[in-house]
Amino acid sequence: MNNPSDDSRGDVPNESALTATKTGRVVSIDVFRGMVMFLMLAEMMHLDQLGDHFPDSTICQWISFHTSHIAWEGGSLHDMIQPGFTFLVGVALPFSIASRRRHGGSDTKLFLHALWRAAVLVLLGIGLRSLGHDSTQFRFDDTLTQIGLGYPIAFVIALLSPRWNLIALAVVLIGFWAWYAASAPPQDDFDYAAVGVPQDWPHHHDGFASRWNKNSNPSWRLEVWWMNLFPREEPFVCNGGGYCTISFIPTLGTMLLGIFAGRWFRDIRSFGGRMKRLLLAASICFVMGWFLGWTDLCPIVKRIWTPSWTLVSGAVCFLWLALLHWICDQHQWQSWSFPFVVIGANSILAYVFSWTIVEPIRDVLFCHLGRDSFAWFGPASISTVSGAITLLIIYGMLLWLYRRRVFIKI
Repeated sequence: MNNPSDDSRGDVPNESALTATKTGRVVSIDVFRGMVMFLMLAEMMHLDQLGDHFPDSTICQWISFHTSHIAWEGGSLHDMIQPGFTFLVGVALPFSIASRRRHGGSDTKLFLHALWRAAVLVLLGIGLRSLGHDSTQFRFDDTLTQIGLGYPIAFVIALLSPRWNLIALAVVLIGFWAWYAASAPPQDDFDYAAVGVPQDWPHHHDGFASRWNKNSNPSWRLEVWWMNLFPREEPFVCNGGGYCTISFIPTLGTMLLGIFAGRWFRDIRSFGGRMKRLLLAASICFVMGWFLGWTDLCPIVKRIWTPSWTLVSGAVCFLWLALLHWICDQHQWQSWSFPFVVIGANSILAYVFSWTIVEPIRDVLFCHLGRDSFAWFGPASISTVSGAITLLIIYGMLLWLYRRRVFIKI
């Protein structure tokens, strides 16, 4: 099975600048993917709790901030996990299409395969979300389902010329913003408490930007209708985090940004040419996204994936990839990155592991070694130390698979 975030193969014009790993992927792209998955796996160490345990430590407060999701507007390093993974799906598409065409695949067959990939991602996302519940949890707001919903559209757009890719990106972002801008703002007496938001929540906006407030925006209104179409134990009122299914549309914009990067890696021969475009794209995206947020024309909100968030997070992805391209591909400084390559090579499996085996491994450790065995720095460190050891065990499993060239893909 092929992973939609893979196929960043070595079939590139300039092999001297774009070396490949054992898996055939471009090093910088695979390292990027591995870093994103590592950030996700690192959740098991509960580093976000350090700020509570050590309130006087600036370093612990900083770590806690960047291993937690922002309440609403803005972003942290932790908020870049989903954009990073989604961006890389787009990066891989030009490689995947070129590879499959070279092996005789027609565009029709490729599209049918894209539909199959999308269906698997959506079903896998729902399945993982349903673990531990008594019934199927029909939710479409997590990373896998959001990518799955947008993937067929991104695939079709990737078949078109760069000019049409840019037009599609503009239509997605401007169209989604216009939908919000044309909607009615929440009334002054809107009952926020009824949708899980404190009436005096400090993260809400007034005026034009209030259209993007939590659980009172157009995406939320559509979500209430959509989610109540599925079997539920009780009517759907809101998502506690403010997430919505329709966010897959601006999330598609993140994939389209990745497609541009993938094209530049595949088609541009010179390192300088690729870097110039990556840095220029990062600058344009950041300035546009920051301006929209600064003027309150479109707040930068990851949870509903506002167009300004698409642009700002896309800028970070472009810069992240450019830095790794300079380090890993141009200067060949790669030995440090091997653990990330290992994790990135089985990214889907690592994602599934994070949902399925973390707690069982931790339970085994506690059962046989006792919780106190992990209190290396006091009782507050138990979750962090046990999580770190669990992460090492999962890494060992991924390394074992990597050494044997076993790559689980969709």
